[in-house]
Amino acid sequence: MTRSTSVVVQRLCSAVSPGARSQRFTRFLACATLLTFSIIGGQSHADTQNTFRISAIPDEAPTELIRKFEPLADYLSQVLEMPVSFVPVTDYAAAVEALVSEQIDMAWLGGFTYVQAAQRSDGKVEPIVQRAEDERFQSVFITQTDSAIQSIADLKGVSFSFGSPSSTSGHLMPRHYLSSEGIDVDNDLSIAFSGAHDATAFSVAGGRVAAGALNIKVWEKLVEEGKVDTDKLRVFYTTPEYHDYNWTIRPALSSDIRGKLIDAFIALDPENESDRIILDLQRATRFVPTEASFYDGIKRAAIAAELLGSN
Repeated sequence: MTRSTSVVVQRLCSAVSPGARSQRFTRFLACATLLTFSIIGGQSHADTQNTFRISAIPDEAPTELIRKFEPLADYLSQVLEMPVSFVPVTDYAAAVEALVSEQIDMAWLGGFTYVQAAQRSDGKVEPIVQRAEDERFQSVFITQTDSAIQSIADLKGVSFSFGSPSSTSGHLMPRHYLSSEGIDVDNDLSIAFSGAHDATAFSVAGGRVAAGALNIKVWEKLVEEGKVDTDKLRVFYTTPEYHDYNWTIRPALSSDIRGKLIDAFIALDPENESDRIILDLQRATRFVPTEASFYDGIKRAAIAAELLGSN
């Protein structure tokens, strides 16, 4: 079955004014609401019924996201017996808003963006599967090889890059572990947000910041592909393990489609060549079922960091 791929190019929302972190997230989501409907709100009712739409938080470059998800979309279109369209969004908040407002059917979310989506939907969105690797995920902190930074304690007073403000592995959990090591993130560091994990690595490599934190899987991929030079960049801290990414479905998705999706992900077999291509692109050895309670620790960390509102 032929799959139609949507390629959407939109400008980013304008900068958000300073204020409490929870207030900034509210503004991000409000902006994303307008953006999301401008991206996919114009599709017809028939399109909604006949196409299964997936999206993903933009934690890597848009071209890389499309490359990663095209084979998966082809596979799911065969399982669901309908076209599967990948709908890129411009930021993490837009992915959350699109899922909660049911403008897309399923989204690849980080642990924190899942927590945000669950809060905004009153618990109606549902995480269904995660990679086996996401049960024990980590972030890495990097700096230039000749830097004097050897530990978290050496970060006081330096410039530091996170990824997206809504990133689990590129912001929330690194922030959490920095705080647990006695760093007052907002006062001890000069913070920048790169917007994506690979962008953080390139910012450190280019000397725009002294250090940064990113997803360990993206770091390993950048090293493997030769996109970062380990003679010039090094890891100086690796966080403890935590649950992270998952595939989350929109509220009220039919139980039939839900069941087919779970079975399809779990059935991916690395011994099968076509399945292995999908798994390798997703940086997964296999997919396993997941559940909302696995992300309670991330929710507690977000509340403690004042990154999650009360509503």
